[in-house]
Amino acid sequence: MTALPPTDRLWRGFDRAALDHQYDARGTVADYEAEARAYAEDSVAAMTTLDRRADLVFDPASGAALDLYPAAGPGPHPVFVWVHGGYWRALSKQENAFIAPALVAAGISAAVIDYTLAPAATLEEITRQTRAAVTWIHRHAAAHDIDAGRIFVGGSSAGGHLTGMLLAADGWRAEAGLPQDVIKGAVSLSGLYDLEPVRLGRVNDWLGLDAPRARRLSPLHLLPTDPADGCPLIVSYGGSETAEFKRQTDDYLAAWTGHGHPGRFVAMEDCNHFDIARRLGTPGTPLAEAAIRLIRGGG
Repeated sequence: MTALPPTDRLWRGFDRAALDHQYDARGTVADYEAEARAYAEDSVAAMTTLDRRADLVFDPASGAALDLYPAAGPGPHPVFVWVHGGYWRALSKQENAFIAPALVAAGISAAVIDYTLAPAATLEEITRQTRAAVTWIHRHAAAHDIDAGRIFVGGSSAGGHLTGMLLAADGWRAEAGLPQDVIKGAVSLSGLYDLEPVRLGRVNDWLGLDAPRARRLSPLHLLPTDPADGCPLIVSYGGSETAEFKRQTDDYLAAWTGHGHPGRFVAMEDCNHFDIARRLGTPGTPLAEAAIRLIRGGG
């Protein structure tokens, strides 16, 4: 791959250094290690206090698995499928169990999925595995007291991109034998929906995208045009995030609603790129309450 000149204006007036700064999520917080510890500690608390069905393999080809945190009481229950972030190359379901407590308390099962990380897997393969998780859940719903007609999805950062790929209108549902409306709603936080600026910066060191692949893998360019193929969407980002992370979400939401699909922004000004996801798993926060209302059918 040809190296990009570091001083050229590559994207919206940003040179390479400025673009790398815009997409440096860790650089937006004072202590990333503290954020990572909070993920791990909250996840350990969830794993040790909630009912957990661990390591359910949903994709035999890769061995990718999910952990299911079933809601208590008579079902079938709706399920929220969480796709973790980590710039496609880091983290796992083990550090993302924190998403489950607020949902389970509200009678919603939570499925936290893994996928093979880059660069060992291409972004196409990571997308395939993420879609395989939804397919598996739909086909095995009855065995886990899940309502196959109430599958919701969400993710943060790279997981927001993969959430967008779950919503994409590129024929994957038909190929998998799923209903077009298999996903009834989505929550996407600080997502990356247009991969062209990502391709132009240091993140491409492990993604290895060229321009055509970046476009084919950009949710912004894969929006369903038929209103019947969309679903309600909630988006958000932290107040301290960079202009480009905010713009990515703003542009995606505008395009989503511009195609006739319901969507709204939930302001989380006091959050950063990392702790916003933990708020989704914390009972009583605006983001958790918005997600629960969406899943319960209240919009």
